[in-house]
Amino acid sequence: MNTKKLFVPVIVIALLIGSAIIYAGESSAKAENFKLKDYNGKEHQLSDFTNAKSIVLMFVSTQCPVSNAYNERMAKLYNDYKDKGIVFLGINSNKAEGVDDIKKHAAENHLMFPILKDEKNIVADKLSASVTPEIYVLNGKLDILYHGRIDDSQRESNITSSDLKTALDDIIAGKNMKFSKTKAFGCSIKRVGK
Repeated sequence: MNTKKLFVPVIVIALLIGSAIIYAGESSAKAENFKLKDYNGKEHQLSDFTNAKSIVLMFVSTQCPVSNAYNERMAKLYNDYKDKGIVFLGINSNKAEGVDDIKKHAAENHLMFPILKDEKNIVADKLSASVTPEIYVLNGKLDILYHGRIDDSQRESNITSSDLKTALDDIIAGKNMKFSKTKAFGCSIKRVGK
């Protein structure tokens, strides 16, 4: 028996099976319901927003220069999509950034969507969020439709791919999404020690 001829089909089959497992895993990714308070003490539950066309969860920071470079873009995205059935929720999971800091930062940067404080980084841990900014777009069943970055450059003048905007436009138009995952980049979320 020629082992070289047998080896190639075995590799191809293994790659196909591996790809199918990865694809199946991504398509079944789901967010768990959670309950967090915003900087005014108002409680928000993720399941309260399941009638929206989509829910955009944005992990943000008051101190991270990368997250701060996106403040204007986040405000614009919110303003552009808030009347199109898209809900935006900011989530701050950084241990050193308190509610007063978040409130002041939101006001100074015209971030009009709720920003929730994720004490003890429970939601960040459940979603495996690691940087700010990092985005998760969910449907009404809390399936994760998109996970990744807002766009491909911290510097607005260097943007070549507006990934979050493209994902939201595809969802609104009822199209198959061009992509469901991109690589988020930014400052690491400063977690509470376990």
